[in-house]
Amino acid sequence: MVWSDATAEVHRFVVGPFENNVYVVRCRRTGVATLLDAANEHDRLLRVAKDLGVTSVLETHGHWDHIQAVEQVREAGIDVWVRAEDAAMLPSYDHLLDDDVVHHVGDLRLRTVHTPGHTPGSISFALEGTPMLFTGDTLFPGGPGNTATAEGDFAQIIASIEERIFGAFEADTTIWPGHGAPSTLAVERPHLDEWIARGW
Repeated sequence: MVWSDATAEVHRFVVGPFENNVYVVRCRRTGVATLLDAANEHDRLLRVAKDLGVTSVLETHGHWDHIQAVEQVREAGIDVWVRAEDAAMLPSYDHLLDDDVVHHVGDLRLRTVHTPGHTPGSISFALEGTPMLFTGDTLFPGGPGNTATAEGDFAQIIASIEERIFGAFEADTTIWPGHGAPSTLAVERPHLDEWIARGW
């Protein structure tokens, strides 16, 4: 467990050759949980899902390193959610994620924040009432995610970060990215102009 308060707990698991972060957000009262990115090591993730009460998977985006366990979690009866723009990148899915809506996890409320740029359907998740923001591959310590791909758009990811993350969340918000260590908006926000100047 990497974080908890009276109502919620957050677990992080690092899986696969690209060391993807998989997060489980769990309601302490009900025991219901959701898993962010069924990335890899499906056997391990299915054990985690069973142990922690996972009833849904929310995909931050459709890149292959984030979806390797999608088919196996669906076969286990766990619904997979993804943004429409990235849905075709998945082998299969159950539901589409809209922007700025609440995904209920027991008593918890995970709000969707569409943050395109890394991919058209990239989406972040804010755990309401806490300082937790799961940014996928949109925002890392030190800058935006990679946009040097067919799906990437640097101007778009900068706009997402500036308007939908920096402009919408408090400085003490902790970002939990799709790979690597967490950071805070207070640490990252002052460097936006540097990222724009360097172009990545």
